[in-house]
Amino acid sequence: MSKTIISAKDIVKQYSNDAKNVSAINGVSLDIKMGESLAIVGPSGAGKSTLLHILGGLDRPTSGKVFLEGADLYALNDSKRASIRNVKVGFIFQSYHLLPEFTALENVMMPALIHGRKARETASSLLGSVGLSDRLRHKPGELSGGESQRVAIARALVNEPQILLCDEPSGNLDSKNSEAIYKILLDLKSKSGISIVVVTHDEAISRGLDRTMRLRDGRIV
Repeated sequence: MSKTIISAKDIVKQYSNDAKNVSAINGVSLDIKMGESLAIVGPSGAGKSTLLHILGGLDRPTSGKVFLEGADLYALNDSKRASIRNVKVGFIFQSYHLLPEFTALENVMMPALIHGRKARETASSLLGSVGLSDRLRHKPGELSGGESQRVAIARALVNEPQILLCDEPSGNLDSKNSEAIYKILLDLKSKSGISIVVVTHDEAISRGLDRTMRLRDGRIV
């Protein structure tokens, strides 16, 4: 049986709003196995993105625990948590979050440089693997939406993470580019054994993954 890469226990996330506590996540527990693909689906406001950010160490829960390969993420200080996150977790967002002043190659290299690694060859190879060998020196403003998202995928993989967390990765793309992005993700899973968690509204996409978890009002339904 595959080992557990992420384990979340009784996650609660509350925000203060006009002196009231609003619950975004209400007691969610889940385990994600190494090499599996999981879709998190549900209506807008269900807490999908909040949960994804908590699983990846980006947003501290109000209560509950998240273990990444046995390490209690939120028991670590910010520096240690950021270091583990940078190496073991790759993030892909709906809005790409590419740095506009840098080329595609430099954007992909950035997480490795932050970790003290030289990664020009790795970054170039990754861009080639997503079909962008001829766009290495183009800046984000010179790329289409589909190309920008492929750069973001390559960047998420440059540190060879064990899990990829994707927040509506095709939300800004047309159906053709959306299909291409998910083909890339599933090919990655098949070839590398990486775990993939995708927040999506698209039921067709969720059917292509190993498992689907539905959220409503911050709870698994």
